[in-house]
Amino acid sequence: MVETIKRGVKKSWNTYLSLIKIIIPIYILVTFLKHTGIISYIANFFSPLMKLVGLPGEAVVALLTGYLLNIYGGIAVIASLDLGAREITILGTMLGLAHSLIIEAAIIKKIKVKLFPLVSLRVGLSLLAGIILNIIL
Repeated sequence: MVETIKRGVKKSWNTYLSLIKIIIPIYILVTFLKHTGIISYIANFFSPLMKLVGLPGEAVVALLTGYLLNIYGGIAVIASLDLGAREITILGTMLGLAHSLIIEAAIIKKIKVKLFPLVSLRVGLSLLAGIILNIIL
């Protein structure tokens, strides 16, 4: 029993460290981008598109980070933005449907499945879910 607990603690600690290595640098980078005004520029550019899903323009950074890198990067960006529960729910749902697309694209190619239809389906469903949640929330 003690060995099992030791292994569990060791594995959870390693997982924690792995997540921290992703989350903290992304959080710092996004905070830096906010203070330099770059986030505002990106937000203004994507604002019309993001209004479809009921999110501020700056949320596109979280969405793209989650889509392209991984869901934990998206979470780090979400944490650095001033979003309410409604916006976080929409973003979380969208990222849950489509995340880590680059990594998963490599896996999809190895198993010889058509990449474009699958990625398009995931991103499309993610956007559709965002639109639906924007309407009902």
